Amino acid sequence: MAKYVMLGKYSVEAIKGIKAERTKKVVEIFKKQGGRILSMYALIGPYDLALIVDMPGNAALMKAAIAVTKLTGVGFFSSPAMTVEEFDRIAG
Repeated sequence: MAKYVMLGKYSVEAIKGIKAERTKKVVEIFKKQGGRILSMYALIGPYDLALIVDMPGNAALMKAAIAVTKLTGVGFFSSPAMTVEEFDRIAG
């Protein structure tokens, strides 16, 4: 499984729909694509949300991101990530 960092930005409509039930639906979207959300954070700054996810690959991540955007109106910037230990092995 591959890890990704997803940074999200709320639209005005997305802000109006904030509720715990919607968050549960987002979690299910990632599960449906064979992945899982490792952690979620609310942010202050240019992005409003950060998700760390574990997914089977790029296609699964893209399907989940599109489904989440359709559901919530939150747009995401996604990037693959690796642990520092993995990076050290590759770079070392």
